[in-house]
Amino acid sequence: MDMLWSGWGDPAKAAPLPDAVTGLLRDLLGVTPRPSGPSTLDDIEPPAPALTDQARDALRAALAAPDALRDDADSRIRHTRGKSTPDLLRIRAGEVDDIPAAVVLPADHDEVLAVLRACAAHGLSAVPFGGGTSVVGGLTPETKRPFVALDLRRLDQLLAVDEVSRTATLQPGLRGPRVEALLNEKGWTLGHFPQSFEWASVGGFAAARSSGQASAGYGRFDEMVLALTVATPEGTLETGRAPRSAAGPDLRQLILGSEGALGVITAVTVRIRPLPQKRVYEGWRFASFEAGTAALRRLAQDGPRPTVLRLSDETETFIGLAQPDAIGAADTPPSSGCMAIAGYEGTEEETSGRRAAAREILLACGGEYVGEEPGDRWEHGRYNAPYLRDALLDAGAFAETLETAGFWSALPELYAGVRDALASTLTEAGTPPLVMCHISHTYENGASLYFTVVSAQGEDAVAHWAPVKQAANDAILAAGGTISHHHGVGTDHRAWYAREIGPLGVRMLQAVKAEVDPSGVLSPGVLIPVR
Repeated sequence: MDMLWSGWGDPAKAAPLPDAVTGLLRDLLGVTPRPSGPSTLDDIEPPAPALTDQARDALRAALAAPDALRDDADSRIRHTRGKSTPDLLRIRAGEVDDIPAAVVLPADHDEVLAVLRACAAHGLSAVPFGGGTSVVGGLTPETKRPFVALDLRRLDQLLAVDEVSRTATLQPGLRGPRVEALLNEKGWTLGHFPQSFEWASVGGFAAARSSGQASAGYGRFDEMVLALTVATPEGTLETGRAPRSAAGPDLRQLILGSEGALGVITAVTVRIRPLPQKRVYEGWRFASFEAGTAALRRLAQDGPRPTVLRLSDETETFIGLAQPDAIGAADTPPSSGCMAIAGYEGTEEETSGRRAAAREILLACGGEYVGEEPGDRWEHGRYNAPYLRDALLDAGAFAETLETAGFWSALPELYAGVRDALASTLTEAGTPPLVMCHISHTYENGASLYFTVVSAQGEDAVAHWAPVKQAANDAILAAGGTISHHHGVGTDHRAWYAREIGPLGVRMLQAVKAEVDPSGVLSPGVLIPVR
């Protein structure tokens, strides 16, 4: 099944906002319905595919399947941009000026290589396309050349399971649910469950350094990766002969997070864990975000560490975004304080032991245990927030997310700086917002902050958001945070990423790019500033 072209996920799962929420948006933020609905797919007339006959013939020769090259309007529209709010607003308005010239669907590593060589020979660019879930402009190259969307869905096999070493080798087109289904059949789990889990792909997890909601227990995706096979216009790169090595810099880490700009990942070997016997999630309330943050830090640093550990601030708790499926429910009144979710997975004995020990710590830190119901609600609605965003857009609201991470000592300033930047910039523009935040991933030395902002759209919602995003990004760097914890850089964050790594870091990446992709085929303008 393809994702909804003008929104998130499965259209059958979309639902309008409850009346209580639309009333709150109207009364609190001045949100009013848009005068007209979004474009339909039939309304959009993309420009003709900008492929020469020679380029089309070369691409067809690179692909064995007759239907592996597609340049019909429907295929091209469905591969236009990603799923950020500006992306969706533009596609809903029928804007497709940056549509791919064609979509190619290679079936194996050799076909990916052949496609890249054909692109280099005929002046085309190529953008790897997994689940299409980028929210940072990662699927929108900055190039005047025609480009093809290199859809990896046909590379969708579990290639090997090594139960002695506890590893699995996966092709990049596998989506999250299929990975879990294939591994679960054999008694294993990857344990990687980002909010995009239902639609994002293994290749995307690796290319964007994805982090799942159970990262406290299973780790980030880049921590799971042991080996990679990568296709580039200059040939094949194989990385990872052992779980750890002192044989020079780790080239795996160069590819992880490279967002398709340095190569196309065609196989990923990951470590796997036994399928847990038990999963339990519970809720804890803290008097303030500061108190809750201190509790999470203590668990992250001194243990025992839950598998899932997250904390919503006062505003997010009050609105109910910690439990997306409960928003607007009559039996779920707004909550005070800050809601934390702790989850435990593993054997019966291990889960019970860690849960009991963590409970003592949380109680000592001022937490109030509120039972398993909030945890169950969170688990049930853990992938629903993007659907909520679509419903907000339908109601005339603007809703977007951004995230960062920092060391524990820097977190208060980072939290306050980004909140203030979002609130002040939008208020000055005449659309005072709701700004919500949660800690979604914790480490011994720091944590991530994930912000959600909701406001009225203004006359031109995309233009309205641009200075707000800039102010928030500036605040992140000013407070010592990283420009992205798990969304990636894409084109949207590229300028701030360049500031983060400095001129020498930029030149190092450009030098690598010049070696593996001298013709500039791969995702031009994504991640790496163009020379």
